[in-house]
Amino acid sequence: MIIGPYINGSAVLIGGIVGALLSTRLPERLRLSMPLIFGAASMCMGVVLVVKVSHMPVMVLSVILGALLGELCYLEKGIGKLGSKARSFVELFVKSDASDQASQEQFLQSYVAIIVLFCASGTGIFGSMHEGMTGDTSVLIAKSFLDLFTAAIFATTLGFAVAVVAVPQLIIQLLLAYGAIFILPLTTPAMQADFSAVGGVLMFATGFRICGIKIFPVANMLPALLLAMPISSLWSSFF
Repeated sequence: MIIGPYINGSAVLIGGIVGALLSTRLPERLRLSMPLIFGAASMCMGVVLVVKVSHMPVMVLSVILGALLGELCYLEKGIGKLGSKARSFVELFVKSDASDQASQEQFLQSYVAIIVLFCASGTGIFGSMHEGMTGDTSVLIAKSFLDLFTAAIFATTLGFAVAVVAVPQLIIQLLLAYGAIFILPLTTPAMQADFSAVGGVLMFATGFRICGIKIFPVANMLPALLLAMPISSLWSSFF
């Protein structure tokens, strides 16, 4: 039974609502320091998965080719456009107080960032497919703890619009999880291990982005997840 996406969606929903209600009551030092903790946790999760790799060359090749493909398609720009449209849609139903705390441009940049983080992050996509293939919910549950507090932090500035992101996130993760169930019979333990390692690299890059150390184009790296298993299968066949 798939439960991870529901837990993760609930975490974003609750975090967004609580953060919007708390708003100015949250000390500024927490808004600045907590994202660093979230990023460090994401990087640690990535390391745990990377060390389980079956074929190191497969992981490296998948990440490089996937990033090249994503950059050529400019996936992050496309997600940014969707974020702009989502913001307009949200404001039809949810009145945002962002104009009092930040400029419209800052609101848009931040809102696009959380859409990428919650809906199109390597952690969420990998975690959903990982649960579908193995039944292991640990990645999505760990991500839920991060998303709960991350949503609350963002919502202190962006308002209730953050909570609305839980809807597309849930839909995307459910589609990925149930789709992965049909992929499972075609995989081997080595392919799953290499897929997990590639997901770990994306989680590590996401951690850097959350911390603000380096803005990795994580959305542009997502095709690496699609390439990991085919490349792993070919590698096992010829090497």
